[in-house]
Amino acid sequence: MAKRLAPTLIAALFIVQLTACSGGNQQSSSNGAAASSRAGAPGSITIAGSTALLPLVKQAAVDYQAKHANVKISVSGGGSMTGIAQAAQKGVDIGDSDVLPQNEPSLVDHKVAVVPFGVIVNSAVNVKNLSTQQIRDIFSGKLTNWSQLGAASRQITMINRPRSSGTRAVFVQTIMSGAQPSESGLTQDSSGTVATMVAQTPGAISYVALSYVKPGVVKALSIDGVAPNRASIESGKYHFWAYEHMLTNGQPSAQIADFINFVKTDTPLLTKLGFIPVNAMKVSK
Repeated sequence: MAKRLAPTLIAALFIVQLTACSGGNQQSSSNGAAASSRAGAPGSITIAGSTALLPLVKQAAVDYQAKHANVKISVSGGGSMTGIAQAAQKGVDIGDSDVLPQNEPSLVDHKVAVVPFGVIVNSAVNVKNLSTQQIRDIFSGKLTNWSQLGAASRQITMINRPRSSGTRAVFVQTIMSGAQPSESGLTQDSSGTVATMVAQTPGAISYVALSYVKPGVVKALSIDGVAPNRASIESGKYHFWAYEHMLTNGQPSAQIADFINFVKTDTPLLTKLGFIPVNAMKVSK
């Protein structure tokens, strides 16, 4: 006959089983499997941060895992400032950001792509081009109706990103000349929700990575008469763009370095998702 387990052993096994099943702080990896959220775990890579970079990193993670069955990659957003903070605190292996970190000497920068940004409007807004000054006047609250810009009368609805957003930081640096946008409009916390909100809100205007722009749903405007296409971005004529950074706390392990290199050298994927290889740029920032 099988021996009976001691009550204390039964209790211990029950606690272990509850812990294993609870899933507490685990995140979903990009291939749908559960992955530990602990940075530095063998065979895993954890990534968080920029939602502008998120489509590229998520797809690259899927492709990389298909070739490396022993590696599990967990990818989440949260914004550039979250990526910087998490990398600095060793909460993730890689922090994604649209901007370089300030006062974080432990972080090592890896430029992986160029992301074009656009000023986007609802498709019903009959405007194709705005000057940089006009955009500043809209987001400072000076202009409140599209009739002030020669279009049909309709209230302008600003949609901003939160201050934790790298997209917002690039917009402030590049378009707003350092001035923060008015907080009188709406705020959405990710690139995807911004694009959706602009599409659903007559008179809406915002700024987003062009990889989120679907033709016919929202319109990306020319700025100062320059269209946001690859040729104008590579030449520097269109200036609303930024480098995408993957940040590591110190030099990355061989496994993490290999994934970062995989992301930045997959030119077909970069192009398909609307990013530009860093070495294709004829100008730099």
